[in-house]
This record gives sequence, structure tokens and C-alpha cells, in this order.
Amino acid sequence: METSELSEYDLFLFHQGTNYRAYEMLGAHIMEQNGKKGVRFTVWAPHAKEVSVVGDFNNWDTRVNKMSKLGDGEIWNLFIPDVGPGTVYKYAILPQHEGPHIMKADPYGFFAEKKPETASIVYELGNYKWKDSKWAKFKEDHPSYTRPMLTYEVHLGSWRRTPDGEYLSYMDMADQLVDYVKSMNYTHIELMPLCEHPFDGSWGYQATGYYAVTSRYGTPDEFRYLVDKAHQAGIGIIMDWVPGHFCKDNQGLRDFDGQNLYESDNIQRADNAGWGTVNFDYGRTEVQSFLISNAMFWMDQYHIDGLRIDAVANMLYLNYGRQDGDWVPNKFGGDGNLEAIDFLHKLNEAVFKNYPQALMIAEESTSWPNISKPVYMGGMGFNYKWNMGWMNDILRYISLDPIYRKWHHDKLTFSLMYAFSENFVLPLSHDEVVHGKCSLISKMPGDYWQKFAGLRAFFGYWMAHPGKKLLFMGGEFGQFIEWNFDDSLDWHLVEQYEKHTQMLEYSRALNKFYVDHKAFWEVDFDWRGFEWIDCDNADDSLVSFIRKAEDGSFIIAISNFTPEVRHGYRFGVPAAGVYREIFNSDAEEFGGSNVLNDYDIVSEDMEWQGKANSILVTVPPLATIYLELQSPSDDGVKKKTTAKKTTAKKTTVKAKATSAAKTRTTAKAKKDEPEKAESTAKKTTVKKASTTKKTTTTKKTATAKKTTATKTAAAKAEAEEETKPKTTRTRKTAVKAKEDGAKEVKPKTTRGRKPKAETAQEAETKPKPRTRKATTAKAKEDGSKTAAKKEEVSEKPKKTTRGRKKTEE
Repeated sequence: METSELSEYDLFLFHQGTNYRAYEMLGAHIMEQNGKKGVRFTVWAPHAKEVSVVGDFNNWDTRVNKMSKLGDGEIWNLFIPDVGPGTVYKYAILPQHEGPHIMKADPYGFFAEKKPETASIVYELGNYKWKDSKWAKFKEDHPSYTRPMLTYEVHLGSWRRTPDGEYLSYMDMADQLVDYVKSMNYTHIELMPLCEHPFDGSWGYQATGYYAVTSRYGTPDEFRYLVDKAHQAGIGIIMDWVPGHFCKDNQGLRDFDGQNLYESDNIQRADNAGWGTVNFDYGRTEVQSFLISNAMFWMDQYHIDGLRIDAVANMLYLNYGRQDGDWVPNKFGGDGNLEAIDFLHKLNEAVFKNYPQALMIAEESTSWPNISKPVYMGGMGFNYKWNMGWMNDILRYISLDPIYRKWHHDKLTFSLMYAFSENFVLPLSHDEVVHGKCSLISKMPGDYWQKFAGLRAFFGYWMAHPGKKLLFMGGEFGQFIEWNFDDSLDWHLVEQYEKHTQMLEYSRALNKFYVDHKAFWEVDFDWRGFEWIDCDNADDSLVSFIRKAEDGSFIIAISNFTPEVRHGYRFGVPAAGVYREIFNSDAEEFGGSNVLNDYDIVSEDMEWQGKANSILVTVPPLATIYLELQSPSDDGVKKKTTAKKTTAKKTTVKAKATSAAKTRTTAKAKKDEPEKAESTAKKTTVKKASTTKKTTTTKKTATAKKTTATKTAAAKAEAEEETKPKTTRTRKTAVKAKEDGAKEVKPKTTRGRKPKAETAQEAETKPKPRTRKATTAKAKEDGSKTAAKKEEVSEKPKKTTRGRKKTEE
């Protein structure tokens, strides 16, 4: 790491708020001066009357190593020879009001003592040799927006522990955690805050040492090894970062030189009573240099791929978490923190100028617009935002008993009203599995089987929903108890209980499916990548939609949030052809009931849900399935007779024409020109047209010039056609008959209902059988009683498919 020479220019930039490498100037730096090796100590303390460096090397005597001010009058400096790496030290600051010295850790210190000790440690950061150049090149060539981002959120202190209950080290994590994440097909690891912090119960969100990676798990170089190992495995590293507030501990930043320094002079703004912390003063330029340099530091010195910025709403709003009277509006009378807004603009512009491929992810819980849009477009400058609205809605929804879900269907679908207003990450984070909120699987209603089935269905829906993904550790195998920061995850569940093992394997398979199918991530932030099939089926708690890739390929996702199997369910599809079920959360290998669609699903030319073609599938209980078009139809339309062909082909003058499948619920219009009749009756045509009456009786309209032979042949041909058996695999309720002079009949599209023995709708739409009078009239007229009997038998009504109405001319 380079070390600044403390030039006037560096000092000027620091005070201006634009020195984005302030860590090269301030802190403890190992160097050589006047032929002697030692450490240069530099600290910003403008209000101090006197500052000295104390430690084991001088028996903590404040009189021995006193610092002197630089030309700016605010920064103190001292070179101490014969001091090197591993030296423990603090700054002893004498306030203007005198009194006892204040003992402070170094704000720019690179390493710190293990808790409960609080001193800083001199550390040389320039020795590690990185081996992740391929990863850096990959990021340059593959922007994050158009590649998969499936993040595994981890708290290093509780992911896994030794048999004795001790922490795993960074080196242990480099092997165990990285290998696990790779095997589970995650693309990124998000680490909860690793800045040095005194209290385990803060989870790292209340820091004292912003430049010191916590010593709980090892040294800075050992943490670098963890990051390096992840990058070599093709896994990105994101770190939680907290520029919003800091803890009040005496060794930290609060009242650093005896007065407010890093916090605001306005006590009302400085105090964060809700969290027992202190807010940064974003209007002070030196604080801007401190924080922006810190963001750069993690990317520069630790090759961190991105930062997830915690509690952005606390920064943006003056009244965040405050009662009326506890805050003062800005100069325009609003509640926005103008200084914080300017700081965030400055932060993001600086980061992306230096690290164009960085991930800057805002945890922002309000509707503040354009959080993830560039500053030049009027945005806040982040490139991603956590979708907290989706998270809250969907977790409320899945916590409901299925019987009540239909009354809260909007919780499932409302997110698409704003899904493309930001670059969203869909988080299932640590905050949702603590403090009595229950673990994800414990949120699921129902018995033991239904809880796992519900979690699988939810994960399948989540994975197909637009947006990048994040899951907190333990959710992937269905841990029942809430997360405990002071204990390991319950890995014994996977080893001892089949359902947890199956849940883990489901997560592994689902993750791989996501990573392998670009329709789920290539167009995440635009309507071009998403289309509803049916978002209104509240009664059945069922949604279906399409995810699309840039090349036009697509996947259909169908989620059923009830424990009922939906047999013969019709869905509109964007293209005609043969579909296959390529993923099913109800598969037996995942612990499901194995209700599968393990056959070719052939589309029909039946308009449904605004689509020209549709398919029939069985939707498993509490499950999500994915369908893919395997082979498009050559002519763009698949006739309904292609599922299981039993209808005989008629030989006509048009070689391509095939006889349309007859149904009992529609009128039929067909022109039949048998070759035999054509040969005996020159230039004579036979017209047949179905009547528009509900009895659908056939009426002959042959001309007077027809010969007796022609009439007999035509009648016989029709009788044979009428009596052909209909055994197509898929049930049919409507058909478009496009013939010369025949009117096109379109079925009315209705949403599917619950399968029952015979619903009211089925009874209503059940076709009426032909009467004996109607079916025999033609036979008598032709002199063919046998044909009449066959026709009468063939027209006995069959059970119609649920949820579709009979179309009548």
C-alpha cells in the first residue's frame, strides 16, 4: 500500500472532503525516516490541546511520545523509530478543557485487539500477493445487471463453529464456507459487518474501527485469503457497511478530541436514541473524506466487490425514528437530510469512477425515488436497492393459512406495480428471522409436510420473480429455530432428518436452475423480461407468468399456494408447440408428493388469458413448476387433435386439410368434398352447414341438380365421420372451425376453479345430447337407419373440462 507524504495538496483535499485515499495519509504507517525504520502516526484531532501516542513500547506514558501539529493546525503527527508490526497503541488526547486524557483507538487503524481489549495494532498491509486477476477480468467483461446474482448472507460468527463452540477462523472459512457456497450454486457471499466492533450482540452494525477488519476470526491477511479464495472459485464478496451511525463506546469516534467531531454539533441530529448510537455529521468535509475513503479502502485493499449500505433511510430522513418535536426541518421546510443526500451523491460518484463494476446496494425501506439511478439522472447513485416492500408483503402472505390467502392476493402480485422502478434485490435477510419473527419455515402454516412444501413453493416463486436474490444462512435447509448470533446453525438437522436433507438438495437444485437459465436474470429490470399470464386468480391462490431472455427464449412459472391439486388447468402460452415441465418443487426427491407433468404438453389453438394458444397442465399442491417450450409449431398453430390422434384424416382436394376434432359443446361447420362424389358429379358442389340452433342438427342444402348417387355418397361420408371415436388425450370444449363460409367461433376465457366432482360451472357448461328426433331425421332421409343409431351413440355427452364454457352459435 502506498503511503502519503503528508503534502499540502493531500491535506487540502482531506479538508475539502475529496481525499478518497485518506487512509494512505492518516493512521499508523510502517516506513523509514533518516535511515531508521519505525512507524509514522497521524491523527485528525482539531480540538485537542495535546496528543501523544501510548502503548506497551512506552509503558502507556502520555509524556513520552508527544505528537506535533502539522501546518493545517488540525492534524497531529509523530514518527517513532524501532516500532513495528504488532505494536499495540492508542492516542492519548488532552481536551481543551484539560482534565484526564481521553484514550482513543486509531480511527484509521488497520487492526485491533481482540475483544474485550480495545487498542489498535500496527499492521503492514502491503505484503499479501493476490491471485484473483481472472475474477477481476471476468467482472469487467460481464456487468452484474445481466448476469445471475444469487447471494448467500452470512454472519461469520454463527454460520458454523468448532466442536468446542469456538469461532471458525478466516482461514477455516476460506475452505469450508467457500466450498459450501460453491457447491450450493450461489454466486455471491454477503458478509455481515466486519469492521471492528466491541459488542457481539450488535452483529457488527455498531463499529469502532472502520478500517480494521475484526480480529475475532484472524488477521487482515487471513481475511484477504478468504476473499481471494472466493474469487478464485468465481464467487463475489459483498460486505455490509454502516456509514449511518457509530457506537458510543469510549475508545471509538464519539467526542473523539473532547468535542463533537465525527458527529454533528447539533445534539438533536447527532443522537440516535432508537439504536443507542451516534449519527455521522455529513456536512463536515473531513467526515466525508473519512467515509468515502473507507468505502474505497475495502475495495482497494481487500478486493471487496461491493458494499451493502445499511439503514439508508436513517441517513436520508431528518425525522427517521423520531417523534414530532424531536427534529428540525431542513432550510426548505422538508424532512430530507440535505447534507446526507449530497454525501451519498458524492460517495457513489467516487466509487463508480474508481470501480465501475462495484456493487453499491442500498438497504432503503421507504419509497424515496430513484435510489438505484445514477446521480446525473437525478438518482441517489446506488446501482441496487433492497426491495423491502416485496419482502414485507410476501412474508405476510406466506404466513397466512391457505384458506385465507385469497383475501390477500395483492400481497403476492402488488410488487409488479413497481418492480422496474429500481434495480431491486429481493432479500430474505437476517432481520426477518430474529426477535420473535420466526424462521422462514416456521412462518409456514400447516403440518410438517405442508411447511416444507410451502417453503419450496415460495422459494420457486421468489427465484422466478424479477430482481436479484439474497437468502440468509439457514433458510436453505429449513432451520426451525430463529437465528442466534452466539451459536452455530443447526447443521445436525441436515445430517439426521430427511426433510431437511431434501430441503437442502432442493435449494441446491433450484439455485443451479436459476444460474443456468438466463431468462431468470438477463432482463431483470425491464418489462421486456416479464409478462403476466394470470395475476388475478385469487380464489385459487395461483399465479402464472413468463420470464424472458434477450434472445426471446422464455420460461413459464406457475405457483400454487394452496394444498389442492389443480387437475387439467388451462393456461395461455405465448407460442404454439410442445412444452415440457423442466422443474417441479413437488418432486419426490425434494420431499414432495410427486405430482408431475412428465410428458409432452402440446398446445392447442384455443385462445386463453389473452394468448392465441393454451395448454392443459396439472398444478401440484403447494408447489411451483417451470415450463419451457421444447419445439415450436412449424405453422405457428397446433390443432387440438395433436395430443393423441384418433380422428381419421379425410382425403380432400386440399392435401393439407385434416378433419377438425368435434366436441359436444360447439356447433360444427364443415365442407366435405369426397373424391368419389367429385368424380360422379362434375362441377357439382355439396354444401353442408351446421344450423345455429342448440340442437346442432344437420340440415342438407343440396341443390336440385344433385344426382341420387351424389346425395347417397355425401350422407354416407358424413355418417362415417360423425361416428368416429374421439379419444384425444386432452379434453376439448371449443374449436375454431375455419372453413369456406363458416363463422369463426371463439370460446369465452374463464379463470380456472377448484377441481370438484362436478362444479356448478361444469353443470352449466355440460353439452346437451342430441335428441333422437334430430339424430335420426337425416338417417331416415338418407334411408340409413344404421348410421342414425351409430350417430346417436357417438353423441352421448362426455364430462367436460372444468372451468370452460360451451360456445354456441
